[in-house]
Amino acid sequence: MRDTLTGSRIRERRQIAGLRQAELARQVGISASYLNLIEHNRRRIGGKLLVDIAAALVVEPSVLTQGIEATLISALREAAADAVGQQAELDGLEEFAGRFPGWAGVLAQMHRRVVSLERTVETLSDRLTHDPHLAASMHEVLSTAAAIRSTAAILADTEEIEPEWQDKFHRNLHQDAERLADSSKSLVAYLDDSDSAEDRRGVPLEDVEAFFDSNGHHFPQIEEGGDGADIDLGELDSSAAKTLTRDFLDVYASDARAMPLIEVKAALDGAGLDPLQLAAKFSVDLATVLRRLAALPDGYLGRPTGLVVCDASGSILFSKSVSGFAMPRFGEACPLWPLFQALNRPLVPIRKRVVQLGRTAAVFDCYAHAWPQAISGYDEGPVYRSVMLVRSVEDVAQDDQAVSRVGPSCRVCPNSDCESRREPSILSEGF
Repeated sequence: MRDTLTGSRIRERRQIAGLRQAELARQVGISASYLNLIEHNRRRIGGKLLVDIAAALVVEPSVLTQGIEATLISALREAAADAVGQQAELDGLEEFAGRFPGWAGVLAQMHRRVVSLERTVETLSDRLTHDPHLAASMHEVLSTAAAIRSTAAILADTEEIEPEWQDKFHRNLHQDAERLADSSKSLVAYLDDSDSAEDRRGVPLEDVEAFFDSNGHHFPQIEEGGDGADIDLGELDSSAAKTLTRDFLDVYASDARAMPLIEVKAALDGAGLDPLQLAAKFSVDLATVLRRLAALPDGYLGRPTGLVVCDASGSILFSKSVSGFAMPRFGEACPLWPLFQALNRPLVPIRKRVVQLGRTAAVFDCYAHAWPQAISGYDEGPVYRSVMLVRSVEDVAQDDQAVSRVGPSCRVCPNSDCESRREPSILSEGF
């Protein structure tokens, strides 16, 4: 495709240089009619003639043959995929970028800014809904403001107030005003610290996930035969976070014993990634395989891999993020995720290819499995959990597998026609 557009790039560069077609043809020693055929992509060009034309236009030959960088083309494709209510002419995408590189760069830059702003909106929405410190601060500010308003209304609406009561109301106003000022300063300081700091943790589960992220979700001590007790948890502050981390590390150790790293690597090198085959080879359940694959060192699977675990209520218990697949920090994820669909079909392995709406519209392979926990007594129903492995897809064009549309969460999903929507999106149409 790129070679066939060399003529278009020559025409564009000639016009930028202010040269007439006949003048450029004379400089490189060819006829104007032949240059016209080249510029309309009816004649291929290469060798000495390409070098001479590039020299006359004062550009590198690669600018004429390769055109705009692949990263810009990719960014424009993402912008087209994310557009709401618009159908871009993808067939002419590279020609547009080659003829108008400045405008193409502006469009790509604006799309990246929209992506960044949408991520910010999503994060702030999640924090406003679930952050315990922020919720308490907002409650303090609002309750104090309500008290000031109530006291002020009494003073304004009551014509005659005894001096003693009037002084009391004035003192209350003064105290509430000071309390409001202190609460507001505290809230602003918290938001400033949260925005500038890399660590926005506030609940035990966030501490746990941050701990696993800092270790790359891989623990060599356990791989060498140790257990969760061998891992130093000194960086965790709360006892609740340490307890949760020990529980997850015990599961990690159990998975590592059932599927030793060396044997897993040999199996992947031999047969590739097929969770069902791996489950049969190591005589383990599918949940163990999916957790184990997400904990492998970088390079074992070739592409980034994420993980989500939830309980029967749909609450997310643990997650490992993967670039391009947004995972809400406090649950309330999209009900169309295979993770939740697996809960409706326990013990049935599910594989779906999904595209997550909202930003880059990247495509992922998702493997999900729901299984019952141990039953402690008779006549007691099992407690289910579900796990989903999320793996990015590199080349969708060569695969005709059906793709399902999902979102990150209802609050930031642009799919207004979804029948599973729980609440309206906070994003305006076209954001």
